[in-house]
Amino acid sequence: MESNLIIIPKCSMAGLFLCSWFCALSIMNSSNNGIGLASANWLYNDDKIENDNDEEETAVLLDHPRNTSIQYNNLGQIAYGVDTSFPMHGLSLSDNYDTLSHNIDPNLAIPAKYSHKSIQRLGDKNDFYNKFMKGCRDTYTKGKKGICDYTEEDRVAMTRRQPSGMINYTDTGFKKIRAPEKAFKLIKTFWDNNREKASLEGWSKGNTYINQWETHTTFVSIENGQLRGGGSEIKQKVWDATRDTLQQWTGEELTPCSLYGIRVYHENAVLAPHVDRMPLITSAIINVDSDLDEPWPLEVIGRDGLAYNITMSPGDMVLYESHSTIHGRPFPLKGRFVANIFVHFEPTGHTLRHHGPEADADAEKHRDGDEHERYRKAADKKIGGHENDAHENGLPVYIKSDSVESDRWFKSHPNNRKKKKVPRQTGTNDAHRAAMEGNYSSLKTIAKLHPEELTEKDSNGWRPIHEASRNGSLESLKILVEAGVGINEVTNGSSGETPLDLAIADHGEESDVVMYLLSMGGLESGPDL
Repeated sequence: MESNLIIIPKCSMAGLFLCSWFCALSIMNSSNNGIGLASANWLYNDDKIENDNDEEETAVLLDHPRNTSIQYNNLGQIAYGVDTSFPMHGLSLSDNYDTLSHNIDPNLAIPAKYSHKSIQRLGDKNDFYNKFMKGCRDTYTKGKKGICDYTEEDRVAMTRRQPSGMINYTDTGFKKIRAPEKAFKLIKTFWDNNREKASLEGWSKGNTYINQWETHTTFVSIENGQLRGGGSEIKQKVWDATRDTLQQWTGEELTPCSLYGIRVYHENAVLAPHVDRMPLITSAIINVDSDLDEPWPLEVIGRDGLAYNITMSPGDMVLYESHSTIHGRPFPLKGRFVANIFVHFEPTGHTLRHHGPEADADAEKHRDGDEHERYRKAADKKIGGHENDAHENGLPVYIKSDSVESDRWFKSHPNNRKKKKVPRQTGTNDAHRAAMEGNYSSLKTIAKLHPEELTEKDSNGWRPIHEASRNGSLESLKILVEAGVGINEVTNGSSGETPLDLAIADHGEESDVVMYLLSMGGLESGPDL
């Protein structure tokens, strides 16, 4: 026996536009273990979910009239692009409102001031963004421009610049599936056992990636061995389970980079759209749990330049190329919480694709400088083997040669060499090793649980801050500095090198790590020290 129940979702005034036109359709089907829920308004219609067994669940959508002048994305959602929901390529948003006469009457000419702007169908988002920034400035710089603006300028610059310099390994840049059952069971059990032990997540002052001045995020570290079920074993199992799925999706061999979470977002949270810093390349978000009044979509910008709003229920997993796919949650969370875990990998340069007639035909469809085309060119030259996928000059395999990003990489790596693994020295602790590897997630956990390790020296007088400076991990440096580690500590007593010395030697004077150390008062070794 089947019964259908149409439910109109509860919507806040801020979310009224998002909930207009359509309501959620809940389908009660006894042949599908009871209840399946499909969200079907114009914004949240992500109508195909693939399970890891390749079966598909198709959401049932309500019919609705379509204005032929309105563009729709591939999920049937009304289309819009960058700088519409939140700044991505510039520091302002489109004010080319759909209610303006030239957007209503196609016979009218488009005024020059709007000719380069996408149609704004989300209301006055400039007002929303201005209030967002005002909240940050009022909290950290007494209403004046300062660290909030610097963070925003950096976010927007990277979001605009980085994607075009990256190798893409998939057609769409994202995909929603169900998380591998084994991995989700482990994560959910850990969450159920430890959710009441969440602590405030640390964000640097003026960080605008999340509106920390209005709301907060909490954190339950799956790496914390002092929590029931936490530690390195569950971390490795989650990595192993998700790696298989992501390798199948991208066709690339992957190595673990970071596992971060469980992060818990709370009411009114906004996550600014961004791309991830390298080497976070191939990634997955797993929805662990949630309690919402209305959907809180993950917005991604697809390869077609259009926004896709993806809703997630517990057990859903979104695969995404985090280095090149803009992603965020620009609409405020309406409800109690959403708990997510983030799993990141880096390509090794070893392709797992089967190359033959079908692969060659597929490559013909991808002549855009991406992975398929790179392989085709290698095959034409009769070059085989994964060793030839890597750049001989040390440039990471996922950065395009002769791009702005490759220029930036070479400036920060003046010797044009791959990082060498550093042999462990006597006295090396977990904080040293995390800093060596750029594993800032582990370093953050150590800072909370064993802060004394952050200042310990090895037999050569190296502290974790020296390892982080040599590694070039900006995130690791920020964790150490914000924890109070001395920024001008010297190796080997007074005769050695400062973090700034090491950063300049390994990454160049214009690198991000050098700029950060200078901004925090970093000095080179010499008379001043």
